[in-house]
Amino acid sequence: MALVRSRAVALAVALACTALAAHAAPPIEQQMSPEEFKAAGLDKLSADELVRLNTWLGRTIETENAKAAATAKKRVEDENRGFFNFGSMDPIRSSITGEFRGFGMGRSYTLQNGQVWRQVDDASLAGVRLTDPEVTVSPSVIGNAWYISVKGYATRAKVTRVK
Repeated sequence: MALVRSRAVALAVALACTALAAHAAPPIEQQMSPEEFKAAGLDKLSADELVRLNTWLGRTIETENAKAAATAKKRVEDENRGFFNFGSMDPIRSSITGEFRGFGMGRSYTLQNGQVWRQVDDASLAGVRLTDPEVTVSPSVIGNAWYISVKGYATRAKVTRVK
């Protein structure tokens, strides 16, 4: 839980820093040495052309920063689904790695996507033996409860994410 909070805080700090960096970027003539500026041929630009170049660079940096921030946000949300409700009601579709012998209270289910879920209710699916079965882990409509179901079976078990 503390790891998830620290990741969320780290993401927030990274997003804030990215936004500040985009707005605080000095004009290109201040970022380059006079020799670099001249060697790049930028000294031949008029004042208006230089303003347009700086405006374009600023927009490009902001666009790329926004893309990077969105990618980082999605990665954090995807990695932490099940620990917190990030607003996505989309189910997680994966497979249980190895043999599945039905549901049972306290059992852990390791998915191919690396997530580990532990059953916290007494749902039962006795007599089932499958290898690498497809599963769906769905959030409840209300609260932060999650349910796992195996493709081809109607029984669902309540689970909590442990990894």
